[in-house]
Amino acid sequence: MSSEANEPLPRMSREEAEDWAEHWIDSLARTADGQVSPETRKSSFFDCIGKNDELAEDGRFTHRYSARVTLSADRRTPAVVAIRDTLVDKGFEVQSYRSDPSKKPANLLDAWHPEDHQSVTAEDFQGDDSQLLLVVSTPCLLPPDVEQQQF
Repeated sequence: MSSEANEPLPRMSREEAEDWAEHWIDSLARTADGQVSPETRKSSFFDCIGKNDELAEDGRFTHRYSARVTLSADRRTPAVVAIRDTLVDKGFEVQSYRSDPSKKPANLLDAWHPEDHQSVTAEDFQGDDSQLLLVVSTPCLLPPDVEQQQF
């Protein structure tokens, strides 16, 4: 195994991760000049899987939080541009971006932070032409007060 497999993981409880992600989603919605539709919030936790398919037993996890913002079609492109510019200002790298009405989804942004390893997606929601889907994902996190398993 490489030493990377045993690098210390960031520590956060599931509750802290959910609070952090909810804050991020709400902030992105404000940047988009909209509000989250409360019934669309979804929080999911997953086991971390290592580069060589390792599965630790120390409670480490990743978290994905999503929600939708109701925005008319003419407001979604400026919203995604505003989110992109804000993320770039915060040190995120844009992995993909488009605003092309001939494609589905027309508006799409994927960004990743090279130091914190969190990612953000903003895209037209395929199930409803009046919504923008926002997603934030964490890197692998280790709960507080747990000894990190070594590989």
